[in-house]
Amino acid sequence: MEQKLLLVGCGKMGGALLAGWLGRDMSRANVVVVEPYGGDALREQFGVKVIESLEELESAFIPNIIVFAVKPQAMDDIVPLYAEFVQPETMFLSIAAGKPSSYFEKLLGDGAAIVRSMPNTPAAVGRGITVAFGNATVSGAQKSVATKLLEAVGEVGWVDGEGLIDAVTAVSGSGPAYVFLMIECLAKAGIEVGLDPDLAERLARATVAGSGELARQWSESAATLRENVTSPGGTTAAALEVLMAEDGLQKLMSRAVEAAEERSRELAS
Repeated sequence: MEQKLLLVGCGKMGGALLAGWLGRDMSRANVVVVEPYGGDALREQFGVKVIESLEELESAFIPNIIVFAVKPQAMDDIVPLYAEFVQPETMFLSIAAGKPSSYFEKLLGDGAAIVRSMPNTPAAVGRGITVAFGNATVSGAQKSVATKLLEAVGEVGWVDGEGLIDAVTAVSGSGPAYVFLMIECLAKAGIEVGLDPDLAERLARATVAGSGELARQWSESAATLRENVTSPGGTTAAALEVLMAEDGLQKLMSRAVEAAEERSRELAS
């Protein structure tokens, strides 16, 4: 990719994206990072130009892509500074939760091509999944570029209706926390039946991580994978009778996702 990219903010998610882009042979000369903190460390780690503020950007560097990777609460002060770059060939890509495309349209002005995306934390190890939405100004070519950029940290999907981003947030954006909680609960349950705490933690982590990798690599549905390890009348079946009861895991998970979706809508309003 020969287009010039301006990365605004380089925390955990911004850093994960940058590492992914450079790992896919993006030219370091085509990347500038705007980050007021830890510039020396970023230069040493990534070998790219890092500036503390937009005022330091060389006039010859005209970005085709501007990625907002700062915290949502900082957007009000930061986004308007980039309105000068709005033109048909420039795409703005946001990874900030709770900020709809209309928010950026208001701050950047009419004609801004805006892609709103919702990545999740496994992006840090290249196993994330990001779902994106493009406003009416985003071209097919820009959508393809955004897909390539986001694929650097995992899988990518698109939605036609921006309202679905709230559901995405509830399932995959918040989802890693649900899985980590499962590890906690599984380890605690192991301790309660007599396992050493360290061994219980190891068993829970390895079981969840291994099962996730199995689900990623195999094409069978999750239901089929579950059935494959469940012998009639066996230990797994006994446990699943509890987890799959009417008031079991599915009901809890549905309530959790509904609560997260509702909160996502509240934060975006």
